[in-house]
Amino acid sequence: MLFSEIRGHSRALGLLTRVMSTGRLAHAYLFSGPDGIGKATVAREMAASLFCTEKDTPEPCGHCPGCRQYDSGNHPDFIHVQPDGVSIKIDRIRALKKQLAFSPFAGGMRVILIEEAQTMRREAANSLLKLLEEPPPDNLFLLIASDAEPILPTIVSRCQVVAFAPLADDIAAEIIGMHAPELDGQTSLMLAGLSGGCPGRALTMEAGDVLPLRDQVVAALLEQRWPRARAVEEALFLARELAGLNSGFDLLLDLLRLFFKDGMLATLGSESPSYSGVDDSKDPLLLRERWNLSQLSDKMRAIDAATDALARNCNRALVCEVLMLNLIETDP
Repeated sequence: MLFSEIRGHSRALGLLTRVMSTGRLAHAYLFSGPDGIGKATVAREMAASLFCTEKDTPEPCGHCPGCRQYDSGNHPDFIHVQPDGVSIKIDRIRALKKQLAFSPFAGGMRVILIEEAQTMRREAANSLLKLLEEPPPDNLFLLIASDAEPILPTIVSRCQVVAFAPLADDIAAEIIGMHAPELDGQTSLMLAGLSGGCPGRALTMEAGDVLPLRDQVVAALLEQRWPRARAVEEALFLARELAGLNSGFDLLLDLLRLFFKDGMLATLGSESPSYSGVDDSKDPLLLRERWNLSQLSDKMRAIDAATDALARNCNRALVCEVLMLNLIETDP
């Protein structure tokens, strides 16, 4: 894939194309934005361009020795750092320092791609900071981070930040369709809206259990006829389902935020709510009838509280129970 074939992100791609064409690269870039919008794809394409030995264009030729090594996953000057479990640990950064003690093997530029940089523990971030303050020559750091979580300010200050925004729904739907050609256009567009313009997140939803569980939770939230005991039973059942998600847990919480955001927009009289429901023509009206603005704000705060508790490593099952009881059982 060439820069010219990447859809969207025109501002970010324009900046990177200019600095690569002029050879005025910074020593470190931080690609920041929502998950699943293509930050890592752009970083990998940037690395491919730097490894290409045919310099007629800023884009990789695909057939030179550097391109072939990189495409095969065997380029000696490409270092990929990613979380071990839930975080990037200090041992991985120490190992990186040892790798950077030597000059690039191929005699050109070495690229260090650090994905999910926001997961670095403080000691790991401080260790990386020393590398960024005194970067070894001919080394380029590409950090990928979600803007949903903070990253150490001193790390940010040592990088040139490149902001990535969600894609327009039609562009996101096109990308979804390219990666999942079995989906029809309407389904791709629905997933694009549900994911907030983040194709990677949309594909995660489509491939896993996130959407079916989201539908179950939405149906329970809109139910108005359950007695209190039945509501508690349903809340605890959904809590177990939520806690058991293998992947997509954070994504489901984001979808629930989007659901309640729709309710707030409908309550305020907006005619253009975000797409969060199975039936977008009815759900905003149901939300407006179900809760007032204060109650919807309480629901959003309950989701934020659950996110904060999980970030502090609180018991996941208990957090899910508290969340679902707050969302369902406490309704009048």
